[in-house]
Amino acid sequence: MRGWWQRVLHLWRASLGFRVVVVTMLLGILVLTAVGTYLYGSIAQNLVDSRQRIAVEDSLRDAQNAQDQFDSTDQTDTEAKLTQFATTLINSYRRDAGNQTRYVVLTRSDDNTSPFNVRSIESGSVGLRFIPDELRRQVAAQPDRQHLQVATIDEGNDTISAVIVGQTVVLPVAGNYGLYFIYPMDREREIISSIGNTFLVGGFALIVLIGAIAFVVTRLVADPVRRAAAVAERFAEGNLNERMRAKGEDDLARLGNSFNGMAASIQQQIAQLENLSRVQQRFVSDVSHELRTPLTTIRMAGDLIHDSRGDFEPTVARSAELLRGELDRFESLLSDLLEISRFDAGAAVLEVEASDLRACVERAVDAHRTLAARKGTRLVVNTPAAPVVADMDSRRIERILRNLVSNAIEHGEGKPVEVTIGYNDTAVAVTVRDHGVGLRPGEAALVFTRFWRADPARARTTGGTGLGLAIALEDARLHAGRLEAWGARGEGSCFRLTLPRKAEATITSSPLPLSPLAAEAARAARAAAAGGEPGSAADDDTMRLRRITVERSP
Repeated sequence: MRGWWQRVLHLWRASLGFRVVVVTMLLGILVLTAVGTYLYGSIAQNLVDSRQRIAVEDSLRDAQNAQDQFDSTDQTDTEAKLTQFATTLINSYRRDAGNQTRYVVLTRSDDNTSPFNVRSIESGSVGLRFIPDELRRQVAAQPDRQHLQVATIDEGNDTISAVIVGQTVVLPVAGNYGLYFIYPMDREREIISSIGNTFLVGGFALIVLIGAIAFVVTRLVADPVRRAAAVAERFAEGNLNERMRAKGEDDLARLGNSFNGMAASIQQQIAQLENLSRVQQRFVSDVSHELRTPLTTIRMAGDLIHDSRGDFEPTVARSAELLRGELDRFESLLSDLLEISRFDAGAAVLEVEASDLRACVERAVDAHRTLAARKGTRLVVNTPAAPVVADMDSRRIERILRNLVSNAIEHGEGKPVEVTIGYNDTAVAVTVRDHGVGLRPGEAALVFTRFWRADPARARTTGGTGLGLAIALEDARLHAGRLEAWGARGEGSCFRLTLPRKAEATITSSPLPLSPLAAEAARAARAAAAGGEPGSAADDDTMRLRRITVERSP
């Protein structure tokens, strides 16, 4: 039952046509129920009213005739004669044929004090016991009027409603008697039942017809929408030549024409952007290569001047040092541009081999010890005791780590920088955490953009080009890995590199958390669960971290 309900719920959510048909049928049922109930009640009431009117007219005529018969009879000598006459007369008013069944009852009124007594006379099986006491009291109290009441009677094995009309007739010598005409409403009941069945069958057929009409109308609208959705999906997948069929001048045709116009415009703009991108990539590649030759010549002259700076005036010697530093930055920029152009051209190649990630981290950290000492930054490296082996291009991974450590030192404002290595069954990871100014909301998604800087006006001391993180991201993608950033103002920032253990494998989860706040909460939870102090829990971590500390220089 639950599975069936889930399937219906899924169909309700997934199918517009199903929703329209169901809603239309429910509204149709509601409207038909309201209208059918009203019509059924109105017809039934009209039938009852008609039956009552006919019964009143019919009984009044026969009651007057009976009174005339009693007034003119000479069978009043004895009770037996009068009773026999009354019985014959009452039975003559009974009707058993067709749909005009009628029973007649003659009974002594409650206020009759005459000693001459005629027993109660019944013309059939429906007799005195079915006449309500209230009606008899009304007839006795107002003998000059007709009185009517609808009551329930038993006719054979069936119970039906009947119209009972009573009025007073005066028997010679015997006094006031109540004459009651009972009209069973068999025919009316059959008519009402037939009308009810007709309403049910007709209503069901009408609901099915409404559902079929709603289904057809919905298909007329939903099918073009589905085709438009399929075209849009194929267009989004890169099939830019996909177009909708647009016929006629209706709303769907206008939708198709609008979509086709939008698709053509997007295709044209994408083509222009692709052409511009190719021109830009070719320009960057050509310029980078063309600048290599003059840069080499300038580098040789600059090195010669720098080596001879001791023979120059102090200002000239300082200029030689500045020239060499700027040449280094220029050469680094050209190298980055060439690397970016390789990524753009799809020419970057991995040289993968099984390597220990700890060695790459140690080389990257060692390369920045001098910079860290100059900035007053303490480097803390947390590595597992066991080897952390993964298939990687060590040169590219080390370049990623160098960039991350360099950025952490530069932005760390002299506070400690923490490098942590972790691993699980499917992946290895490195996080580089600083405690500097951090990132504003939304900047974590921008740090990998080419030439982006959090503060373009801030002077840089390490000579970055603005391409380091963009290249690092491409290197990570080449390994089918991830490079992610987290940051908060006043809390610092954290970069996480996650690589699969085996080349081209899928990373299911990273061994290390990206948010340091989440990591601290997890460590506190583990410490609380172990019942120890947070410090001892950290020292007894399952990774058995070995802390390599480069102390701050005095």
